[in-house]
Amino acid sequence: MALQCGIVGLPNVGKSTLFNCLSNAKAQSANFPFCTIEPNVGVITVPDERLTKLAELIHPQRIVPTTVEIVDIAGLVKGASKGEGLGNKFLANIRETDAILHVLRCFEDDNITHVDGTVDPVRDKEIIDYELQLKDLETIESRIAKVYKQAQTGGDKQAKQAYDVLSRYKEALEQGKAARTVTFESKEEQKIAKELFLLTSKPVMYVCNVDEASAVNGNKFVEQVREATKDENAEILIVAAKIESEIAEFETYEERQMFLEEIGLKESGVSRLIKSAYKLLNLETFLTAGVQEVRAWTYLKGSKAPQCAGVIHSDFEKGFIRAEVIKYNDYITLGSEAACKEAGKINVEGKEYIVQDGDIMHFRFNV
Repeated sequence: MALQCGIVGLPNVGKSTLFNCLSNAKAQSANFPFCTIEPNVGVITVPDERLTKLAELIHPQRIVPTTVEIVDIAGLVKGASKGEGLGNKFLANIRETDAILHVLRCFEDDNITHVDGTVDPVRDKEIIDYELQLKDLETIESRIAKVYKQAQTGGDKQAKQAYDVLSRYKEALEQGKAARTVTFESKEEQKIAKELFLLTSKPVMYVCNVDEASAVNGNKFVEQVREATKDENAEILIVAAKIESEIAEFETYEERQMFLEEIGLKESGVSRLIKSAYKLLNLETFLTAGVQEVRAWTYLKGSKAPQCAGVIHSDFEKGFIRAEVIKYNDYITLGSEAACKEAGKINVEGKEYIVQDGDIMHFRFNV
């Protein structure tokens, strides 16, 4: 599953610094707008200590974690929806992503120019929200013009449904609300809504980029963001991008952990961000474990066993017979697959089994 999260924000809020920490790719980071012209893409490993613990027991030839792609999209500015700055191109890049990581500047630094002169993360958020909403409204109005006549005749049921979906989105956007605040009951409406690829329908996480002193508990700017987003059902993450860039310079895991402990953090902001991005996309992980490899596989939460088999190979789903499932905690406690079998801890599951995060799976199939 090639899943993408797009990092967005106004110029000079720390997007490229954060991206560099995430991917170790060297996106140009400079103190002026538009230093990121083409979107940089980094394939990011999702941290999962379960893989390490399984590998300690099995000693596989290789360990394969799951990944998420992070796209560093150049800074948007006021008027982007009308093509200001490099707006149209950037908005097209956002459209291709599955979720948005919205970086907000929550620190003061006289040496780093703010595009609007002062630090105000809520204003910055509203600028980008407004631009994305305007672009969505433009999309909606264009589609409404196409389906209106078909819907009015009464004979085209699909056109009527499309018109109803578009009208509800139009009403919300005109009130300054994101498309993600609109929900649909029927599968037909949900399908129509999904195929619109609206920018503001994507799940969003607000990443508050703070100074070192605020890395643990945040600051007044973070509280302002919390208050402004309390009705959005959005996730907020506190990250000190400057510190994260220092952590990335350490060569060993032990050195990084010592540094984190010194500043009062248990886990790096980058690690927390990747895990949160994975959660934001409503994803979970099942595992396969053997001497050749211990591997994590990404699946959509709530998927059944055949669908998860299809993540490995389409033939596994087509010819699905059953799944043999070991719970992760049972495997770690008992120490091996053979011990789990002897203890009766391998469950045989059929087509209706809903896979759980951390399940160790072995699929039986026939094609």
